[in-house]
Amino acid sequence: MRRLLLEIILLCTGIIGSLFVPAQSLRSSIGMPYLKLSAYSTKQIDPFSFTGNQAALAKTMTGGIGVYGERRFLLAENSVYGLAAALPTKLGNFGLQVNYAGFQNFNEQKAGLAYGRSLGDKVDIGVQFNYYGYKIPAYQNGSVINFEGGAIFHFSDKLNAGVHVYNPVGGTIDKVNDEKLAAVYKFGLGYDASENFYVSTEIVKEEDQALNVTGGFQYRFKKQFFARGGFRSDNNTGYGGVGFFYEKFRIDVAASYHPQLGVSPAILLIYNFKEVSK
Repeated sequence: MRRLLLEIILLCTGIIGSLFVPAQSLRSSIGMPYLKLSAYSTKQIDPFSFTGNQAALAKTMTGGIGVYGERRFLLAENSVYGLAAALPTKLGNFGLQVNYAGFQNFNEQKAGLAYGRSLGDKVDIGVQFNYYGYKIPAYQNGSVINFEGGAIFHFSDKLNAGVHVYNPVGGTIDKVNDEKLAAVYKFGLGYDASENFYVSTEIVKEEDQALNVTGGFQYRFKKQFFARGGFRSDNNTGYGGVGFFYEKFRIDVAASYHPQLGVSPAILLIYNFKEVSK
């Protein structure tokens, strides 16, 4: 019964959204700030950092690949999955991102190819080209090509700031109903207080949505262990997790909590092509 009710709600949401809503958002994980937390750090970079700002690729020194899975509100039909890979080269650094959310009767997909490089010691830039699509087998499908990009400014060895834009020129997903993908604008700050402690905050303005503020920290309390935690204001959600390094591998166990809808557990696995220094 619960599965049937969820299918009806998601189907109605898709139909109503395509008829009346001018811009649609990617149904991203409420724990995604956990993955993007290190975008404005120069010391805590990992393969998912650039998904928050593609300019973070410029500081990627070790290639790697990571996978992420979240059971949103403990519902299998509401699961979110992500994959990210970063590869540094002499011509600049490249990234690959793949996201999937939903289930058989309603799902969304995003696949993107990113590039980032430094413009001297003080400025890094990056850009990413994406394919976004959704499928509602009983109703319709839609897709669009778009882009996003950003810049990060290094005011000192510890303080970094950046701007990021997603889909600034729009893009029609469903030409029949003139359904468009939302634009998103972000400003972020990161402070590496030490090799072991980092804090970050980000202001997010999504088209047709209220202003959202996210914040978080990372603290390495042992050579191979660290903890992350933070919040997002738009849905009063908190998130946290612990991570463990073992040679080229990193494993995180995380969760976020929504005051009305409950817990969303998640797991993250990262493989670095070279062992990262600890």
